[in-house]
Amino acid sequence: RDFNERCAQCSEVNWGLTDGGRFYCRSCHNVTERTREVVNTDFITNSRVQTISKGLRKQEQNDGGTEWYVCEGFQLVLKKQVEALEALGVCPQMKDEILCNFWRRYLQKSKQAYCKRPAGEAVKALSVCESSTDVDSDPERPSLLHLLSLSESEGDLQTDCSFASSVSKVSESTSVYSGSVDGSLYLRKNQKEKLSMTMPMTLSFCYMALLWVREPITLSELLRYVVEGHIPYLNVFQHFPEKMKLCGLDLKIFCVESWPVYEEVFNKMHELAAFLDLPRFPAITESCFLHPDMLCMKYLMEANLPDELHNWTCRVVKKIGIGEVDFLTLTPGNKSTRKVKYDVLAAAVIVVVLKLLFLLDDHYEWLLSELAEERNKNNTEGGPYFEFKKWYEVVKHSLDVEQKKLDEERAKYLWRCEKPLFYSAKNKSKVLKRRQMVVNLQNQFGKLSGSVQRAEKPNPSSFQLSWSEENTDGSCFHGHSLKGILQEKCGLLTAMNPDYWLCTVKLCNEKLCGHLAHYREVEFPQSYHFVLGLFSFLLRIQPSYIHDEVCMIEHKLFNKKLYKKLKYNTVLRK
Repeated sequence: RDFNERCAQCSEVNWGLTDGGRFYCRSCHNVTERTREVVNTDFITNSRVQTISKGLRKQEQNDGGTEWYVCEGFQLVLKKQVEALEALGVCPQMKDEILCNFWRRYLQKSKQAYCKRPAGEAVKALSVCESSTDVDSDPERPSLLHLLSLSESEGDLQTDCSFASSVSKVSESTSVYSGSVDGSLYLRKNQKEKLSMTMPMTLSFCYMALLWVREPITLSELLRYVVEGHIPYLNVFQHFPEKMKLCGLDLKIFCVESWPVYEEVFNKMHELAAFLDLPRFPAITESCFLHPDMLCMKYLMEANLPDELHNWTCRVVKKIGIGEVDFLTLTPGNKSTRKVKYDVLAAAVIVVVLKLLFLLDDHYEWLLSELAEERNKNNTEGGPYFEFKKWYEVVKHSLDVEQKKLDEERAKYLWRCEKPLFYSAKNKSKVLKRRQMVVNLQNQFGKLSGSVQRAEKPNPSSFQLSWSEENTDGSCFHGHSLKGILQEKCGLLTAMNPDYWLCTVKLCNEKLCGHLAHYREVEFPQSYHFVLGLFSFLLRIQPSYIHDEVCMIEHKLFNKKLYKKLKYNTVLRK
């Protein structure tokens, strides 16, 4: 404030301070040789701030590190993830126009950035806030909070004063036990606040942005791409700049040693949407990929089921109204609407259709299969009749092979970061040399044992199981007919089977126990369990979640009959 000279380059009077205490012009980023001189010692009322500054300068000289905050680390993670999604074909607008705005809104709502100083703060907090703002605007170390948007044209980032003052209170602990300025403080906040940023929440941000732009990527596909390594998540901190030193508590925040869980990412996404006060999301219409009719078509192809089943899935979707725009479109904060898991819902519709046509009671489906086999022997015209038994054998063989590959890949996965972590320039050469020795020994032992070297990462595919109609072995069932199990009634094709068994008569309270119904394998037929297991593998989720959706669909489909039955039983008890 006391330096009023005009800039020699642009003639503006708009000065800031670098980490080294030199003046720079905020307008043209011209750095002068003048340094700040403290004349009045009463101006610096907080001695701890001086301690922090000296420690940071020392760290920058010895280790080449720089001051950074946890939120900056998470922003780098989001940046890497959205760039990977763009490489997979996502629209480029999702980065700057959607995800960047979501992230800014989160920082503002959580009072980490883009907010004014709260009323009632102490004067010493203001000085800390101003110094932190100057650091963020330093042209020698551009703020990482401007890396998401490549077309960023806003002014300096206004950091939260209460956040900065809290950092000053834990100066010694943060500088000793973490590379970031606010590592220990962030972990303390994380225990109290419900929506403190975590690594799974980065995927929630990505899925929320994908849902907003209605990209043809479901949550199960997003998590599968993460596991396959196409989207940075595990050991993503190895992509951090070398100046951002990670140690101690930072590893607890950014180091992940488990696969992302569907339910956790899904629930956090809905909590985030409500926390950010987002408006109603763009409508999910019949032409959208996330509509049940579209997803059912995809999963029928991947499960190697006849194409004619799609007509039945569309009838079920229309009958119970789960294809309506109001049901499918996300409205944040609306507690009266049910949270829709688009991929799980489509898989459950297919399971219900299979139960309607084949019953899946370990008896009726095999009987129909025998009848279809006899008809295929005498069939000379048209496509072959669908045999459930043959389909079961073909799909089970492929499923077992793919499941074995998946288990082996997970067992062989190296959780250790490929890029060695070192926290000082002195240890850098020693750590790199030790890491190179480990790699050489692994290669030598690999050659001696005859183990196959890891192949290059295959290109991501939306389909895990592929079936070609050109195969002559009859392993593809897409063109098979359902005529053997259908009958015409009142101008409509209906199932020959008049019976149906319900998974449960009464639904549980989902808010209390977390599930609409409880699933135990021993209590259900093996055919039903196999179908659940197939879609469980395709979606990489537990069978119980698909079972919940099946129960929900059944109660919508047979609502009147269930109501009459429950009312009749109540009268009998009275």
